[in-house]
Amino acid sequence: MRVVVTDAEVTLADVLSLRLAVDDPVTEGTELVLRHRATSEERTVTLGACGAEARGATLAVSLVPLDLGPGRWDVYLEQDGSRVRLRSVDPGFSLDRLDAYALSRRTRAHRAYRTRNGFLALKVDEVEPAAEVRAVWFREGRFEVTGLLAFTGLDDDESRHEARLALRRNGTAELSAVATVQGVRFHAALSLCDMVEAGPEQPGVWEPTLEVDGLTTPLRLASRLDDVDGKRRRVHYPAARVDGVPIRPCYTADDELMIEVGG
Repeated sequence: MRVVVTDAEVTLADVLSLRLAVDDPVTEGTELVLRHRATSEERTVTLGACGAEARGATLAVSLVPLDLGPGRWDVYLEQDGSRVRLRSVDPGFSLDRLDAYALSRRTRAHRAYRTRNGFLALKVDEVEPAAEVRAVWFREGRFEVTGLLAFTGLDDDESRHEARLALRRNGTAELSAVATVQGVRFHAALSLCDMVEAGPEQPGVWEPTLEVDGLTTPLRLASRLDDVDGKRRRVHYPAARVDGVPIRPCYTADDELMIEVGG
């Protein structure tokens, strides 16, 4: 049985929607199998009518009842005792689609993608509200950052929310500045001189958060709504210098933004 995924999407309602190119019809009773790559745990869904055509079929499977744990899940079809892993020609990436998906309040996120070897897989993450970073730069002696609020449930409209950018260093020193939040879009800036003056004696790391009126906890600044994992190794910003002290934005192993001062 030859099956190739030509289009894969996890919808806003957490439904895995697939369009398949097939040599043989996908018959009723065929099973879609999701297999956890690390634990080999499996979830099986028995399919009904798949909209089978001569060389195509469409599938729609709700992921919420499957209770997929965090990690990566490989996808198979099993029919007449034969199991085949689904190949995919869909890169499974759309920034606009990921942004729309992140507007809802969620605790678990599902994403369909194509593996390096060309197979369909699902990535499942535990998520919490965060300030998703889209741009970082130094300008006119300031650190500036823009992005959008993810998984907060706030509406993407023109309403404004009071907010502030807070930076903490080693759990002791703290800096803050007023931030702009309109709908789910944010912009914040802070003086680089203030960072240097707050801790001139030794190198340190500032951890920024965004505090937004109406949200109970501060939002960590992170960058996860894309296909670039491991940004600490892959994303490098140029450093600025203030009175000879280097300042550089970078990411943690969990793709959270931080600012290194000195060193």
